[in-house]
Amino acid sequence: MYISSLKLWNFRKYGSPVFDLNSPHLTIPFNKGMNILIGENDSGKSAIIDAIKLVLKTHAYEWIKVEESDFYSNGNQISPILRIEIEFSGITNGEAANFTEWCGTQDEVMNVEGREEVFRRPKLHLIYQVEYKDGRILPAEVKAGMDDVGNTLTAEAKEYLKCTYLKALRDADNELAAKKNSRLSQILKEHKEFKQRQENGLHEFEELFEGTSQQIREKFRDEEQGYHTNIKKVVDDFIGSFIGDNSESIFDFGPTRITNILEKMSLGIIDAKNLGLGTMNRLFMAAELLHLRKSDWNGLKLCMVEELEAHLHPQAQLKIINRLKNEDEIQYILTSHSPNITSQADLREIIVCKNNNVFPLGEGNTKLDSKDYRYLERFLDVTKSNLFFSKGNIIVEGWSEEILLPTLAEKLGMNLAKKEISIVNVASTAYLHFAKIFLRENREKMNVPIAVITDLDNRPDEFGVFRPLPREDQTFINKFCNINALKRELKSMDIKLSIAHQWTLEWCLYKSCLSTIFKEAVSQVHNKTDDFKKENGNFKGAFESKFIKKLLKTGGTSPIDKVAVMNVFAELLEQDVTVTAEHISADRYLSYLVTAIKHVHDYEN
Repeated sequence: MYISSLKLWNFRKYGSPVFDLNSPHLTIPFNKGMNILIGENDSGKSAIIDAIKLVLKTHAYEWIKVEESDFYSNGNQISPILRIEIEFSGITNGEAANFTEWCGTQDEVMNVEGREEVFRRPKLHLIYQVEYKDGRILPAEVKAGMDDVGNTLTAEAKEYLKCTYLKALRDADNELAAKKNSRLSQILKEHKEFKQRQENGLHEFEELFEGTSQQIREKFRDEEQGYHTNIKKVVDDFIGSFIGDNSESIFDFGPTRITNILEKMSLGIIDAKNLGLGTMNRLFMAAELLHLRKSDWNGLKLCMVEELEAHLHPQAQLKIINRLKNEDEIQYILTSHSPNITSQADLREIIVCKNNNVFPLGEGNTKLDSKDYRYLERFLDVTKSNLFFSKGNIIVEGWSEEILLPTLAEKLGMNLAKKEISIVNVASTAYLHFAKIFLRENREKMNVPIAVITDLDNRPDEFGVFRPLPREDQTFINKFCNINALKRELKSMDIKLSIAHQWTLEWCLYKSCLSTIFKEAVSQVHNKTDDFKKENGNFKGAFESKFIKKLLKTGGTSPIDKVAVMNVFAELLEQDVTVTAEHISADRYLSYLVTAIKHVHDYEN
């Protein structure tokens, strides 16, 4: 069984003055296996985790209850009701036996030998509604049923619904240390290996400890031992005075019940000392997964981890997320701020939290088709995954644009880093695969501005002349008609497609008001050839014709080193004081770059 849906009414930031059972303030669909909640700080990730915890509780000994701050507040007005509903799917008959009087049924589509078939399966629907009245929170119980009210769950039934939870700032060292009620002792005590008894009614560990404890007691009683003479006899002398002559001390391990024994256990790594936070965190997660892998457990197997990447270096993050993806029988709900983790996740597993809403990226929720998902599985690496965590993205085709844009934005008086805007280099013309991540099937806006910068690829002849294409020409249709149709579709979803005025970025810079700076950059990079050498401060021969041939890669010449040129150009542009923001904004060859930068930078305004 797994959580298939969570609905919230007036829980923390998810609420409104209107309470309508038919209109939850937030509805979240979950996958059977992996679910990764991502979003900026205060986007609601922890609220979602905490809502589940309030209803299900956890296997750890922790106090979980509704607080006044859990009720949605609109200024000084606190909502009088909060409500949480959780639906479970994939319930086996064995699991359903724990909830017989609360279960209903539903149709579930299952894959059988490559074809989809509909089966009638058990359904469990939990309801937790709490009221706030006269300044206090009224007692409430978790209920279940197929109507809007439900019946109260028994304590035994609720035991089968508890989840495993690892908080963000987890103290793994403390949880795995030997102490009373340690998390490690709780995990081990619930395992079947520590529930088995011998014919004498004792667990074998209890028998071992009793034997050891008896040997130690005998050591202290043996008058020939220093333990008796130097320790026990001295203590007994004081006890005789403090309590009475007939009082005598006893040294042993205390109770030898299995619970006491497990509380004396700790978990570590063989031959490793002074383990760091990262290693201890991995040990802690391994212990919790032991708990969820119990073969005799017939209840919910849900693991929730806040900030999975806490205290872990990037390679450790990759190891863990890739291992967790192989655990078929466990449902995970994770929160993360790590591009390393999202780069390894299936895009369908990601849920973006933003603007008091959630945006699942699974099929049917976005404009991505199956080919797009397959493409992104291969090419959505750590660098590109940064687009999930930014407040706006400029998607570019190559390194040249990525190098130039931050400097060009600064010249326009715009700081992209300060605005938390990412430049995503897709290193190809396949920008649409990435842009469509933010296109919703229901046309709902994610309020993440996207600008796509691309070349027009209308090559001139060797003299720099751009000849118009006939409107019926297929090339014209592909380049212009299809592009314009695409621009109209993207515009409705906060995605702007900015196309070069002519040909490529390098050509536009050469023709723009930045031409002098650009030609100087080309000269500095290619100063070992005669093509762009200067004499008395001027270029030898026709710069433009040589430049065109290099861009066209014709005439047997070596191509322009675009990345090196752009690196020098960006540095020269940064130092330049002659070209103003007004010059750049008014230049038609730079307008597509300026439009893209302003679209993402000024979006909130």
